Amino acid sequence: MISSQPTDVILHVFDWPYAKVTEHASKIAKAGYKAVLVSPPMKSYQQPSGTPWWQRYQPQDYRVIDNQLGNTSTFQAMVASLEALGLWVYADVVFNHMANESTHRLDLQYPSNDDLNDYAQRNEYYQQQRLFGDLSQPLFTEDDFVEAFGIKDWQDKWQVQNGRISGGPHDAGLPTLRDNSHVVEQQKAYLLALKAMGVKGFRIDAAKHMTIEHLKRVWSEEITHDVHIFGEIITDGGATKAEYKLFLEPYLEQTRLGAYDFPLFQTVFNALQPKGSLKALIDPYCFGEALSKERAITFAITHDIPNNDVFMDLVMPETLESLAYSYILGRDGGVPLIYTDLNPSVLCARNGKPRWQNAWCDPKILAGIAFHNQMHGLPMLSIEASDDLFVFRRGEQGVVIINKSARRQSVELKQWTNQLYDLYTGETFEAQGSMTAIETPAMSSRMLVVQQ
Repeated sequence: MISSQPTDVILHVFDWPYAKVTEHASKIAKAGYKAVLVSPPMKSYQQPSGTPWWQRYQPQDYRVIDNQLGNTSTFQAMVASLEALGLWVYADVVFNHMANESTHRLDLQYPSNDDLNDYAQRNEYYQQQRLFGDLSQPLFTEDDFVEAFGIKDWQDKWQVQNGRISGGPHDAGLPTLRDNSHVVEQQKAYLLALKAMGVKGFRIDAAKHMTIEHLKRVWSEEITHDVHIFGEIITDGGATKAEYKLFLEPYLEQTRLGAYDFPLFQTVFNALQPKGSLKALIDPYCFGEALSKERAITFAITHDIPNNDVFMDLVMPETLESLAYSYILGRDGGVPLIYTDLNPSVLCARNGKPRWQNAWCDPKILAGIAFHNQMHGLPMLSIEASDDLFVFRRGEQGVVIINKSARRQSVELKQWTNQLYDLYTGETFEAQGSMTAIETPAMSSRMLVVQQ
Protein backbone atom coordinates (compact mmCIF):
# COMPACT_ATOMS: atom_id res chain seq x y z
CA MET A 1 0.00 0.00 0.00
CA ILE A 2 1.60 3.23 -1.15
CA SER A 3 0.55 6.83 -0.69
CA SER A 4 2.28 9.76 -2.33
CA GLN A 5 4.50 12.24 -0.59
CA PRO A 6 2.46 14.78 1.39
CA THR A 7 2.25 18.45 0.64
CA ASP A 8 3.25 21.03 3.21
CA VAL A 9 1.17 23.03 5.72
CA ILE A 10 -2.51 22.05 5.76
CA LEU A 11 -5.23 24.47 6.83
CA HIS A 12 -8.13 22.71 8.55
CA VAL A 13 -11.12 24.94 7.82
CA PHE A 14 -13.29 23.11 10.31
CA ASP A 15 -17.00 23.29 9.47
CA TRP A 16 -16.53 26.13 6.99
CA PRO A 17 -19.14 26.21 4.19
CA TYR A 18 -17.51 25.29 0.89
CA ALA A 19 -18.46 28.70 -0.56
CA LYS A 20 -16.61 30.42 2.30
CA VAL A 21 -13.45 28.47 1.42
CA THR A 22 -13.84 29.59 -2.21
CA GLU A 23 -14.29 33.19 -1.05
CA HIS A 24 -11.01 33.10 0.90
CA ALA A 25 -9.02 30.97 -1.55
CA SER A 26 -6.65 33.74 -2.67
CA LYS A 27 -5.88 34.80 0.92
CA ILE A 28 -5.26 31.17 1.92
CA ALA A 29 -2.78 30.73 -0.92
CA LYS A 30 -1.06 34.04 -0.14
CA ALA A 31 -0.72 32.99 3.51
CA GLY A 32 1.54 30.11 2.47
CA TYR A 33 -0.73 27.11 2.98
CA LYS A 34 -0.33 24.24 0.54
CA ALA A 35 -3.57 22.29 1.21
CA VAL A 36 -7.02 22.82 2.72
CA LEU A 37 -8.85 20.14 4.73
CA VAL A 38 -12.64 20.48 4.58
CA SER A 39 -15.39 18.84 6.61
CA PRO A 40 -17.00 15.61 5.28
CA PRO A 41 -18.43 16.10 1.76
CA MET A 42 -21.34 13.68 2.06
CA LYS A 43 -25.10 13.87 2.57
CA SER A 44 -25.96 14.63 6.19
CA TYR A 45 -28.90 16.14 8.04
CA GLN A 46 -29.53 19.83 7.52
CA GLN A 47 -32.23 22.36 8.29
CA PRO A 48 -32.78 26.06 7.52
CA SER A 49 -31.79 27.17 11.02
CA GLY A 50 -28.51 25.26 10.83
CA THR A 51 -27.19 22.12 12.49
CA PRO A 52 -24.30 21.49 14.91
CA TRP A 53 -20.89 20.46 13.56
CA TRP A 54 -21.24 16.83 14.63
CA GLN A 55 -24.07 16.31 12.13
CA ARG A 56 -21.39 16.37 9.41
CA TYR A 57 -19.94 13.22 11.00
CA GLN A 58 -23.21 11.30 10.71
CA PRO A 59 -23.46 10.30 7.02
CA GLN A 60 -26.79 9.54 5.36
CA ASP A 61 -25.42 8.84 1.87
CA TYR A 62 -22.03 8.89 0.10
CA ARG A 63 -23.48 9.23 -3.40
CA VAL A 64 -24.35 12.91 -3.16
CA ILE A 65 -22.79 15.88 -1.40
CA ASP A 66 -25.68 17.69 0.25
CA ASN A 67 -25.20 19.03 3.77
CA GLN A 68 -25.24 22.22 5.82
CA LEU A 69 -21.93 23.33 4.24
CA GLY A 70 -22.98 22.99 0.61
CA ASN A 71 -23.54 20.48 -2.16
CA THR A 72 -21.63 18.81 -4.96
CA SER A 73 -21.81 21.95 -7.11
CA THR A 74 -20.36 24.27 -4.46
CA PHE A 75 -17.80 21.63 -3.52
CA GLN A 76 -16.64 21.30 -7.13
CA ALA A 77 -16.42 25.09 -7.46
CA MET A 78 -14.27 25.19 -4.32
CA VAL A 79 -11.92 22.49 -5.61
CA ALA A 80 -11.52 24.35 -8.91
CA SER A 81 -10.79 27.69 -7.22
CA LEU A 82 -8.17 26.19 -4.92
CA GLU A 83 -6.62 24.10 -7.69
CA ALA A 84 -6.21 27.21 -9.84
CA LEU A 85 -4.11 28.71 -7.05
CA GLY A 86 -1.96 25.60 -6.65
CA LEU A 87 -3.71 24.46 -3.46
CA TRP A 88 -4.72 20.88 -2.77
CA VAL A 89 -8.09 19.90 -1.30
CA TYR A 90 -8.22 17.26 1.42
CA ALA A 91 -11.59 15.71 2.31
CA ASP A 92 -12.57 14.41 5.74
CA VAL A 93 -14.29 11.03 5.26
CA VAL A 94 -16.45 9.05 7.72
CA PHE A 95 -16.45 5.31 7.00
CA ASN A 96 -16.86 3.71 10.43
CA HIS A 97 -20.56 4.44 10.86
CA MET A 98 -23.71 6.03 9.51
CA ALA A 99 -26.09 8.54 11.12
CA ASN A 100 -27.97 7.81 14.34
CA GLU A 101 -31.59 8.27 13.25
CA SER A 102 -33.09 6.08 15.97
CA THR A 103 -35.29 8.89 17.31
CA HIS A 104 -37.58 8.67 14.29
CA ARG A 105 -36.99 5.25 12.70
CA LEU A 106 -35.82 1.77 13.75
CA ASP A 107 -34.61 0.33 10.45
CA LEU A 108 -31.03 0.44 9.13
CA GLN A 109 -31.53 1.55 5.55
CA TYR A 110 -29.41 4.44 4.26
CA PRO A 111 -30.60 6.71 2.95
CA SER A 112 -34.04 6.34 4.55
CA ASN A 113 -37.22 5.85 2.53
CA ASP A 114 -38.06 9.51 3.19
CA ASP A 115 -34.75 10.54 1.67
CA LEU A 116 -35.22 8.20 -1.32
CA ASN A 117 -38.65 9.75 -1.90
CA ASP A 118 -37.05 13.19 -1.77
CA TYR A 119 -34.52 12.03 -4.38
CA ALA A 120 -37.40 10.97 -6.65
CA GLN A 121 -39.38 14.17 -6.15
CA ARG A 122 -36.35 16.40 -6.72
CA ASN A 123 -34.75 14.16 -9.30
CA GLU A 124 -33.14 16.89 -11.43
CA TYR A 125 -31.43 18.48 -8.41
CA TYR A 126 -30.10 15.22 -6.99
CA GLN A 127 -28.89 13.98 -10.36
CA GLN A 128 -26.84 17.18 -10.58
CA GLN A 129 -25.34 16.42 -7.16
CA ARG A 130 -24.76 12.69 -7.80
CA LEU A 131 -21.19 11.41 -7.46
CA PHE A 132 -21.89 7.78 -8.37
CA GLY A 133 -24.46 5.02 -8.07
CA ASP A 134 -28.22 4.54 -8.51
CA LEU A 135 -30.11 7.02 -6.35
CA SER A 136 -33.34 5.05 -6.67
CA GLN A 137 -31.84 2.30 -4.51
CA PRO A 138 -30.48 2.33 -0.93
CA LEU A 139 -26.74 2.65 -0.39
CA PHE A 140 -26.77 0.33 2.65
CA THR A 141 -29.29 -2.02 4.25
CA GLU A 142 -29.45 -3.93 7.53
CA ASP A 143 -27.05 -6.60 6.24
CA ASP A 144 -24.30 -3.98 6.03
CA PHE A 145 -24.17 -3.30 9.79
CA VAL A 146 -22.76 -5.20 12.76
CA GLU A 147 -24.96 -6.16 15.68
CA ALA A 148 -25.83 -3.15 17.81
CA PHE A 149 -24.11 -2.65 21.16
CA GLY A 150 -22.50 0.35 22.80
CA ILE A 151 -18.79 0.51 23.58
CA LYS A 152 -18.26 0.22 27.33
CA ASP A 153 -14.58 -0.74 27.66
CA TRP A 154 -12.45 1.62 25.60
CA GLN A 155 -9.38 -0.52 26.26
CA ASP A 156 -11.04 -3.55 24.62
CA LYS A 157 -9.93 -3.49 21.00
CA TRP A 158 -12.76 -5.72 19.77
CA GLN A 159 -15.41 -3.53 21.42
CA VAL A 160 -13.88 -0.33 20.09
CA GLN A 161 -13.77 -1.67 16.54
CA ASN A 162 -17.18 -3.37 16.52
CA GLY A 163 -19.32 -1.45 18.98
CA ARG A 164 -21.26 1.75 18.52
CA ILE A 165 -19.89 5.14 19.51
CA SER A 166 -22.59 6.51 21.78
CA GLY A 167 -23.27 9.13 24.42
CA GLY A 168 -24.20 6.55 27.07
CA PRO A 169 -26.69 3.78 27.88
CA HIS A 170 -29.69 5.84 26.75
CA ASP A 171 -28.15 6.69 23.35
CA ALA A 172 -28.63 4.15 20.52
CA GLY A 173 -25.30 5.27 19.11
CA LEU A 174 -23.89 5.42 15.59
CA PRO A 175 -24.64 2.29 13.51
CA THR A 176 -21.30 0.57 12.81
CA LEU A 177 -20.70 -0.57 9.25
CA ARG A 178 -19.69 -4.14 8.56
CA ASP A 179 -16.48 -4.95 6.70
CA ASN A 180 -18.14 -6.68 3.77
CA SER A 181 -17.66 -6.50 0.01
CA HIS A 182 -20.63 -4.21 -0.61
CA VAL A 183 -19.55 -1.66 2.01
CA VAL A 184 -15.97 -1.64 0.74
CA GLU A 185 -17.13 -1.26 -2.90
CA GLN A 186 -19.30 1.75 -2.04
CA GLN A 187 -16.57 3.41 0.00
CA LYS A 188 -14.03 2.94 -2.77
CA ALA A 189 -16.45 4.24 -5.38
CA TYR A 190 -16.95 7.36 -3.27
CA LEU A 191 -13.19 7.94 -2.93
CA LEU A 192 -12.63 7.45 -6.66
CA ALA A 193 -15.40 9.96 -7.40
CA LEU A 194 -13.74 12.55 -5.14
CA LYS A 195 -10.36 11.87 -6.72
CA ALA A 196 -11.91 12.41 -10.15
CA MET A 197 -13.14 15.79 -8.92
CA GLY A 198 -9.57 16.75 -7.98
CA VAL A 199 -9.35 15.85 -4.28
CA LYS A 200 -5.71 15.17 -3.37
CA GLY A 201 -5.88 14.03 0.24
CA PHE A 202 -8.10 12.28 2.77
CA ARG A 203 -8.47 12.35 6.54
CA ILE A 204 -9.93 9.10 7.90
CA ASP A 205 -12.28 10.02 10.73
CA ALA A 206 -12.51 7.57 13.66
CA ALA A 207 -9.84 5.32 12.09
CA LYS A 208 -9.27 3.86 15.57
CA HIS A 209 -12.74 2.29 15.35
CA MET A 210 -12.09 0.50 12.05
CA THR A 211 -10.27 -2.82 11.82
CA ILE A 212 -6.92 -2.89 10.04
CA GLU A 213 -8.43 -5.37 7.57
CA HIS A 214 -11.22 -2.94 6.67
CA LEU A 215 -8.78 -0.06 6.27
CA LYS A 216 -6.51 -2.09 4.01
CA ARG A 217 -9.39 -3.22 1.83
CA VAL A 218 -10.67 0.32 1.30
CA TRP A 219 -7.34 2.10 1.01
CA SER A 220 -5.95 -0.09 -1.75
CA GLU A 221 -3.18 1.00 -4.10
CA GLU A 222 -5.81 2.15 -6.62
CA ILE A 223 -7.12 4.60 -4.01
CA THR A 224 -3.86 5.66 -2.37
CA HIS A 225 -1.96 6.37 -5.58
CA ASP A 226 -1.12 10.06 -5.95
CA VAL A 227 -2.93 11.21 -2.79
CA HIS A 228 -1.93 11.89 0.83
CA ILE A 229 -3.94 10.01 3.46
CA PHE A 230 -3.88 10.15 7.24
CA GLY A 231 -5.98 8.59 9.97
CA GLU A 232 -7.36 9.96 13.21
CA ILE A 233 -6.26 7.58 15.96
CA ILE A 234 -6.47 9.41 19.26
CA THR A 235 -4.05 8.21 21.92
CA ASP A 236 -2.97 9.63 25.26
CA GLY A 237 0.73 9.39 24.46
CA GLY A 238 3.49 7.42 22.80
CA ALA A 239 4.89 3.91 22.72
CA THR A 240 4.57 3.25 26.46
CA LYS A 241 0.80 3.90 26.53
CA ALA A 242 -1.82 1.14 26.23
CA GLU A 243 -3.85 3.03 23.58
CA TYR A 244 -0.76 3.38 21.40
CA LYS A 245 -0.06 -0.36 21.54
CA LEU A 246 -3.69 -1.33 20.96
CA PHE A 247 -4.55 0.98 18.08
CA LEU A 248 -1.78 3.18 16.67
CA GLU A 249 1.09 0.69 16.61
CA PRO A 250 -0.80 -1.94 14.49
CA TYR A 251 -1.99 0.81 12.14
CA LEU A 252 1.57 2.04 11.62
CA GLU A 253 2.98 -1.46 11.23
CA GLN A 254 0.35 -2.82 8.85
CA THR A 255 -0.39 0.18 6.62
CA ARG A 256 1.70 2.89 5.01
CA LEU A 257 -0.79 5.65 5.72
CA GLY A 258 -0.07 8.76 7.75
CA ALA A 259 -1.59 9.60 11.12
CA TYR A 260 -2.23 12.44 13.53
CA ASP A 261 0.85 12.66 15.75
CA PHE A 262 -0.95 12.43 19.08
CA PRO A 263 2.22 11.10 20.77
CA LEU A 264 4.08 14.29 19.80
CA PHE A 265 1.13 16.46 20.82
CA GLN A 266 1.12 14.89 24.29
CA THR A 267 4.90 15.31 24.51
CA VAL A 268 4.65 19.02 23.64
CA PHE A 269 1.67 19.52 25.96
CA ASN A 270 3.53 17.93 28.89
CA ALA A 271 6.79 19.77 28.16
CA LEU A 272 5.02 23.14 28.28
CA GLN A 273 3.46 22.51 31.70
CA PRO A 274 5.10 24.20 34.76
CA LYS A 275 6.74 20.93 35.84
CA GLY A 276 7.52 19.78 32.31
CA SER A 277 10.88 20.04 30.58
CA LEU A 278 11.58 21.39 27.10
CA LYS A 279 14.43 18.89 26.89
CA ALA A 280 11.73 16.38 25.91
CA LEU A 281 11.46 18.20 22.57
CA ILE A 282 15.04 17.50 21.43
CA ASP A 283 14.29 14.18 19.70
CA PRO A 284 10.97 12.71 20.88
CA TYR A 285 10.87 10.13 18.06
CA CYS A 286 13.99 8.50 19.51
CA PHE A 287 12.03 7.71 22.68
CA GLY A 288 8.80 6.59 21.02
CA GLU A 289 7.09 9.90 21.84
CA ALA A 290 6.54 11.02 18.24
CA LEU A 291 5.78 9.41 14.89
CA SER A 292 8.30 9.22 12.08
CA LYS A 293 8.51 12.53 10.26
CA GLU A 294 7.40 10.98 6.97
CA ARG A 295 4.00 9.88 8.36
CA ALA A 296 3.17 12.46 11.00
CA ILE A 297 0.46 15.11 10.89
CA THR A 298 1.54 17.53 13.60
CA PHE A 299 -0.71 19.98 15.43
CA ALA A 300 -1.26 22.14 18.51
CA ILE A 301 -5.06 21.78 18.49
CA THR A 302 -7.59 19.61 16.62
CA HIS A 303 -11.34 20.01 16.26
CA ASP A 304 -12.06 17.32 18.87
CA ILE A 305 -10.15 19.06 21.65
CA PRO A 306 -12.26 22.22 22.17
CA ASN A 307 -15.53 20.67 20.98
CA ASN A 308 -15.72 17.56 23.18
CA ASP A 309 -15.89 17.74 26.96
CA VAL A 310 -13.68 14.68 27.37
CA PHE A 311 -10.72 16.50 25.72
CA MET A 312 -11.22 20.01 27.09
CA ASP A 313 -8.31 19.62 29.54
CA LEU A 314 -5.99 19.55 26.50
CA VAL A 315 -6.88 23.08 25.40
CA MET A 316 -3.71 25.07 26.07
CA PRO A 317 -3.69 28.71 27.20
CA GLU A 318 -3.04 31.03 24.25
CA THR A 319 0.58 31.69 25.24
CA LEU A 320 1.37 27.97 25.43
CA GLU A 321 -0.44 27.19 22.19
CA SER A 322 1.68 29.87 20.52
CA LEU A 323 4.85 28.22 21.85
CA ALA A 324 3.58 24.86 20.64
CA TYR A 325 3.07 26.25 17.13
CA SER A 326 6.60 27.68 17.19
CA TYR A 327 7.89 24.17 17.78
CA ILE A 328 5.54 22.44 15.33
CA LEU A 329 6.27 24.91 12.52
CA GLY A 330 9.92 25.33 13.41
CA ARG A 331 10.98 21.68 13.69
CA ASP A 332 12.03 19.34 10.91
CA GLY A 333 9.46 16.63 10.25
CA GLY A 334 5.76 16.06 9.87
CA VAL A 335 3.07 17.95 8.01
CA PRO A 336 1.74 20.76 10.22
CA LEU A 337 -2.04 21.12 10.47
CA ILE A 338 -3.34 24.58 11.39
CA TYR A 339 -6.82 24.62 12.93
CA THR A 340 -9.45 27.30 12.41
CA ASP A 341 -13.21 27.27 12.92
CA LEU A 342 -16.37 29.42 13.16
CA ASN A 343 -16.46 29.13 16.96
CA PRO A 344 -18.68 26.08 17.56
CA SER A 345 -17.08 25.70 21.02
CA VAL A 346 -17.99 29.31 21.96
CA LEU A 347 -14.55 29.66 23.59
CA CYS A 348 -13.09 33.15 23.54
CA ALA A 349 -9.56 34.48 23.47
CA ARG A 350 -8.24 37.00 26.00
CA ASN A 351 -9.48 39.83 23.80
CA GLY A 352 -13.02 38.48 24.03
CA LYS A 353 -13.13 37.37 20.39
CA PRO A 354 -13.72 33.76 19.23
CA ARG A 355 -10.57 31.78 20.03
CA TRP A 356 -9.79 30.11 16.69
CA GLN A 357 -12.05 31.90 14.22
CA ASN A 358 -9.23 33.95 12.69
CA ALA A 359 -6.38 31.67 13.72
CA TRP A 360 -5.69 30.82 10.07
CA CYS A 361 -4.62 34.41 9.32
CA ASP A 362 -3.10 35.33 12.70
CA PRO A 363 0.19 37.22 12.07
CA LYS A 364 2.21 34.84 14.26
CA ILE A 365 0.78 31.78 12.48
CA LEU A 366 1.62 33.35 9.12
CA ALA A 367 5.16 34.07 10.30
CA GLY A 368 5.52 30.48 11.46
CA ILE A 369 4.29 29.17 8.11
CA ALA A 370 6.77 31.44 6.32
CA PHE A 371 9.59 30.04 8.48
CA HIS A 372 8.44 26.46 7.90
CA ASN A 373 8.26 26.90 4.13
CA GLN A 374 11.64 28.60 3.98
CA MET A 375 13.35 25.92 6.12
CA HIS A 376 11.73 22.94 4.45
CA GLY A 377 14.22 20.08 4.17
CA LEU A 378 16.99 21.71 6.22
CA PRO A 379 18.40 19.63 9.11
CA MET A 380 17.45 20.43 12.70
CA LEU A 381 20.19 20.69 15.33
CA SER A 382 19.72 21.39 19.02
CA ILE A 383 21.82 24.28 20.34
CA GLU A 384 20.65 24.60 23.95
CA ALA A 385 18.00 22.83 26.02
CA SER A 386 16.86 23.08 29.62
CA ASP A 387 13.56 22.72 31.45
CA ASP A 388 12.46 26.22 30.39
CA LEU A 389 14.49 27.00 27.27
CA PHE A 390 14.91 25.23 23.93
CA VAL A 391 17.03 26.59 21.10
CA PHE A 392 17.56 24.84 17.79
CA ARG A 393 18.70 25.79 14.34
CA ARG A 394 17.65 24.75 10.86
CA GLY A 395 20.79 24.32 8.82
CA GLU A 396 22.57 27.65 8.49
CA GLN A 397 19.39 29.53 7.63
CA GLY A 398 17.22 29.73 10.74
CA VAL A 399 17.02 29.55 14.53
CA VAL A 400 14.05 28.90 16.84
CA ILE A 401 14.07 30.02 20.49
CA ILE A 402 11.32 28.88 22.88
CA ASN A 403 11.28 30.36 26.37
CA LYS A 404 8.51 29.10 28.66
CA SER A 405 9.97 30.58 31.86
CA ALA A 406 8.60 33.59 33.75
CA ARG A 407 11.74 35.64 33.04
CA ARG A 408 13.70 36.89 30.06
CA GLN A 409 16.42 34.56 28.87
CA SER A 410 19.58 35.39 26.93
CA VAL A 411 21.00 33.09 24.29
CA GLU A 412 24.47 33.33 22.81
CA LEU A 413 24.81 31.82 19.34
CA LYS A 414 28.50 31.02 19.03
CA GLN A 415 30.19 30.82 15.64
CA TRP A 416 27.19 32.60 14.17
CA THR A 417 28.08 35.61 12.06
CA ASN A 418 24.93 36.03 9.97
CA GLN A 419 22.46 38.78 10.77
CA LEU A 420 19.16 37.33 12.05
CA TYR A 421 15.66 38.68 11.54
CA ASP A 422 12.77 37.69 13.84
CA LEU A 423 9.70 36.92 11.76
CA TYR A 424 7.49 37.41 14.82
CA THR A 425 8.61 40.87 15.93
CA GLY A 426 10.56 42.35 13.02
CA GLU A 427 13.65 42.78 15.22
CA THR A 428 17.12 42.35 13.75
CA PHE A 429 20.11 40.86 15.62
CA GLU A 430 23.65 41.67 14.52
CA ALA A 431 26.66 39.45 15.16
CA GLN A 432 29.35 40.73 17.51
CA GLY A 433 32.47 39.09 16.16
CA SER A 434 31.71 35.38 15.92
CA MET A 435 28.76 35.44 18.33
CA THR A 436 25.18 36.71 18.26
CA ALA A 437 23.40 37.49 21.54
CA ILE A 438 19.61 37.37 21.64
CA GLU A 439 17.25 38.07 24.53
CA THR A 440 13.84 36.43 24.49
CA PRO A 441 11.05 37.73 26.76
CA ALA A 442 9.27 35.47 29.25
CA MET A 443 6.70 33.01 27.85
CA SER A 444 7.55 33.80 24.26
CA SER A 445 9.44 32.51 21.27
CA ARG A 446 11.41 33.71 18.28
CA MET A 447 11.59 32.40 14.73
CA LEU A 448 14.76 33.84 13.27
CA VAL A 449 15.92 33.73 9.67
CA VAL A 450 19.15 34.83 8.09
CA GLN A 451 18.78 38.39 6.84
CA GLN A 452 19.40 38.41 3.10
